[in-house]
Amino acid sequence: MKNNNEFPTPTLIAVNGVELEVFEAGQQNLGRPIVLCHGWPEHAYSWRHQVSPLVEAGYHVIIPNQRGYGKSSCPKEVTAYDIEHLTGDLVALLDHYEYKDAIFMGHDWGASVVWSMALLHPERVRKMINICLPYQIRGEKPWLDFMEEVFGDDYYFVHFNKQPGVADAILDENASQFLHNLYRKNVPAQGLGDGMEMINLAKATKPLGEAVMSDEDLSVYISSFNKTGFTPSINWYRNLNRNWHLLADVSPIIHQPTLMVYGEKDSIPPLPNIKDFVPNIDVKSLNTGHWIQEERPAELNQMILEWLE
Repeated sequence: MKNNNEFPTPTLIAVNGVELEVFEAGQQNLGRPIVLCHGWPEHAYSWRHQVSPLVEAGYHVIIPNQRGYGKSSCPKEVTAYDIEHLTGDLVALLDHYEYKDAIFMGHDWGASVVWSMALLHPERVRKMINICLPYQIRGEKPWLDFMEEVFGDDYYFVHFNKQPGVADAILDENASQFLHNLYRKNVPAQGLGDGMEMINLAKATKPLGEAVMSDEDLSVYISSFNKTGFTPSINWYRNLNRNWHLLADVSPIIHQPTLMVYGEKDSIPPLPNIKDFVPNIDVKSLNTGHWIQEERPAELNQMILEWLE
């Protein structure tokens, strides 16, 4: 991997029965860890714009490719990607560095893992910053059943579960085209539209809007998914109902100081009553789409650093 933006060279670290590819910077700032958790279909490299500012602000920056991504382990069993395993990896990563707790920052699916860290391992989370994905209320119905009722069979979360292997194969065949079409900004509004959204993106021959990143940066993602395929990362979605059951007996209230950053042009809506579940939260937004740390890195970094201070 090219050292664009001085992105650190990775190390493979054995944790929790897997190996994680971990990019680390600011070792001189030992004792002030911040762990950055990427989303789908992303890569640790999605945080490249945040590394230097965080190191300069005195943080020890730890960015894992989570299980199923990059050169990290890709277990075969679907249940190996449930929320106990995903948060367990981060707990074991803190143990590896001999840290009692850390600040966690997550984007998209990474935010879901960070919210769950605060629910399942609250003593390991000092503060958190979540980008795009708000707290997910555990309602009466398992999450996938609820989504199927609201959005229908073709909604990609539901489709990934009901038609295992179908989307995986199409994304694998069209990895480069899919990622080129996905990482766009200022895309004309289309609403939720056809639920086969991801498959349609993989098959579309012409991208809409403007590219979020350079071809050189995008090539890091493409080569990563060419190596792993999409099944391991899609398996995260295949555990949503299992996660709902795993969180049954956990207190739903999060007490840590939290920053939530929304993209005003993102299709993920804010959670209006988030303070009921996360009383110690500051809510901010930027005039941007879903790929906030790629689209508006300078503004996001300033927001993060001011909040951390």
